[in-house]
Amino acid sequence: MRTHTVIDSPYGPLTLVADEEGLCGLYMVQQRHRPAEETFGHPDPSAPIFAETERQLKEYFAGQRREFDLPLSFGGTEFQRTVWRGLLGIPYGETVSYGELADRLGRPTASRAVGLANGKNPLGIIVPCHRVIGSNGDLTGYGGGIERKRQLLDFERGGSTLF
Repeated sequence: MRTHTVIDSPYGPLTLVADEEGLCGLYMVQQRHRPAEETFGHPDPSAPIFAETERQLKEYFAGQRREFDLPLSFGGTEFQRTVWRGLLGIPYGETVSYGELADRLGRPTASRAVGLANGKNPLGIIVPCHRVIGSNGDLTGYGGGIERKRQLLDFERGGSTLF
C-alpha cells in the first residue's frame, strides 16, 4: 500500500511517495510525467521513510550530502529500472550524455530509449537524472524543467546556491 506526504524544498513543495519496500516517488509541482494524485496513496506524514528522506534532502540542499542512502522501490519496466539504477552511478557534480549512459549500460544503440526512461524517472534529485545531458553538452529535457536542471548542476559544481 502506498502512502505520501508533501515537504518543502528550494524547489517548492515535493511530494514523497512510499510503498512497503521504500521510497518510490519524489515529484515536483508541474513535473512532466507526474502521476495522478490518487496513485500516491493515503497521506501519512509520520512514516519514518519520509522523515529520513526529508533529512537527507535538507543535507543535500545545504551542500552537506552528495549521495542518498535510502531504500528505493522502482516500478517501471526492467529497462527503465536498469536506466534508473545506472543514474545512481553518475557522481555528484558530473554529467554524462545519453549515449554515454547507454554505453555504460551495455546498450550503445539505445540512447533515445535511455532518454525516454530518464525522463520518466520517478525519483528525481535522489536518482540524479539531472546529470544526463545532450551529446553536445546542451541541457536537454528534465521533468522538472530545464531551469531547475541548470540550477541543480550549477549547485553541484559549486557555482551557485539553489534558488
